[in-house]
Amino acid sequence: MVSKTTRNIRISVKPEYDTKNSYPSANRFVFRYNIAIENFGTAPVQLIKRKWRIHDTGFGFSEVAGEGVIGLLPIIDPEAEFTYFSHVVLRSGMGYMSGIYLFKNMLTDEVFEVPIPKFELVSLVLNN
Repeated sequence: MVSKTTRNIRISVKPEYDTKNSYPSANRFVFRYNIAIENFGTAPVQLIKRKWRIHDTGFGFSEVAGEGVIGLLPIIDPEAEFTYFSHVVLRSGMGYMSGIYLFKNMLTDEVFEVPIPKFELVSLVLNN
């Protein structure tokens, strides 16, 4: 697991290789990543946008951006946590991801960025 705290928001990421949905012979390596977002500040914050940078070794970079996460725009109260999981598919079986969340302070309407720490993606097939 990797974690990073910025502006009283801690982002923790735990990636897992998904053997059940991966097909290495077809260059399909699926990874699940579990995210925990903790608010250590004094104001509620809303996650309004995300931007991911995905590196697939041998195939380069791609970016994914959009509103919220998993179809939600969660509001995270002080001393509270929001968790979710998602998936990414790589063709090489090895790479990494990092990104940025855009939050809004619900008391001041200030919008600010929080980096998502870089995490490695390595399939079990390549790890043995």
